[in-house]
Amino acid sequence: MIKKATDIFIADSSVEWDQIDPLVKRKIMSYDENLMLVKVEFQKGGVGPIHEHFHSQTSYVESGSFDVTIDNQTKNLKAGDVFYIPPHVPHGAVCLETGVLLDFFSPMREDFL
Repeated sequence: MIKKATDIFIADSSVEWDQIDPLVKRKIMSYDENLMLVKVEFQKGGVGPIHEHFHSQTSYVESGSFDVTIDNQTKNLKAGDVFYIPPHVPHGAVCLETGVLLDFFSPMREDFL
């Protein structure tokens, strides 16, 4: 079940995974109309294809290693690193070592619901 921000405390175990493809799954952890937190788990080789959207996004690398491309610039990021994506800027990621990204969007991603 998707939890809204009005659910003040949310246990990770209470949120179900949504399998995006064989190597990528995500959980919508919390949201309201202004903000959304999404947990994305990648297996090695998983790809977040290059795309763009009108939302501001910042992401925290919880674990693993990723080649992240933002506006044709690619950097290798590991646990503890953060990246920011302005609205309408093309971006994507390739997982080099199994890991998790925590993606924060403003406003919320209605297309994820």
